[in-house]
Amino acid sequence: MRATARAAHQERRAAARPKRSAAELQEVAARGQALLGGSGIGAADEASPAQVAAWAAQEFGVHLAVACSMADAALPHLISQHAPWVDVLFLDTGYHFAETLGTRNRVELEMDVTVVDVRPELTVAEQDAAHGKDLFARDAAACCAMRKVEPLHRTLGTYEAWVTGVRREEAPTRANTPLVTWDEKNGLVKINPVAAWTDADLTGYAEEHGVIVNPLLNDGYPSIGCAPCTARVAPGADPRSGRWAGLDKTECGLHT
Repeated sequence: MRATARAAHQERRAAARPKRSAAELQEVAARGQALLGGSGIGAADEASPAQVAAWAAQEFGVHLAVACSMADAALPHLISQHAPWVDVLFLDTGYHFAETLGTRNRVELEMDVTVVDVRPELTVAEQDAAHGKDLFARDAAACCAMRKVEPLHRTLGTYEAWVTGVRREEAPTRANTPLVTWDEKNGLVKINPVAAWTDADLTGYAEEHGVIVNPLLNDGYPSIGCAPCTARVAPGADPRSGRWAGLDKTECGLHT
C-alpha cells in the first residue's frame, strides 16, 4: 500500500501545473508573510507550525520540498500530516555519521514521505583527487560549498518552495528567522514553520508523535553535521558549538 501511495504521488507530480515564475512566487511569499507572520517576527499572533504546514501544502502541493539533516524527523512528520509523500531532501555529503544514515533509512522506510538524496557533483574520492585530501580540515567553507550549498541549490531549482527546520534560538544568526520569506539566492519561497520552537518544543513534539530521532542527539551531539566537522558538546554549552569547533564558522552556507 505504501508503494502504491508513493507512486500515486509521483504521478500527481508528473501531471502538475508548471512551476510558477519568480515574480509570481515573490507575490506568494509576500501573501504568506502577511497571512502567517502576525504583527511581526516572534509576535503572539504568529501562526502555529501546523498552520504554516497546512498553508504550505495547500499553496505549493507537489512543488514543495522539505530539507532534513536527519538529526530528527520532526519536520518531515509535521509537513507530511498535510502533504503526504512530500519530497524530503537529504544532503548526502559522503561524510555522515553511520547513525545519520541509519536515521535517513528509517525515515524512508517508516514515514509517508519521499526521501530524495541530494549529492555533490564529485564523490569524496574525486574531491580528494581534485582538491587534496580532507579539504574540510583546510577550507571548511569550500568543502561545504561543494558538498552542501551547490547540490541543494541545483536541486531546489525544480521546486517552488522549501521547508526548513531553522529555529531562532539555535544561534544569533538565526534570531530573526521569519516564518515565510523569499529566498533570493535559490529563487524560491523559503518556509520556516518551527522558527519559534524551543528545544523543549522540539523534544515534546517528537515524544508526543513518536518521531524518529537520531541516536547521536542523546550521545552529546545536540547539533549534527558531517562527522569530521562535528564534535560532542559539553552539557549546558551552546548546542552548535560542536559544529566546526575551533574555527570561525557557525553556518555551512545553506541559510546565509
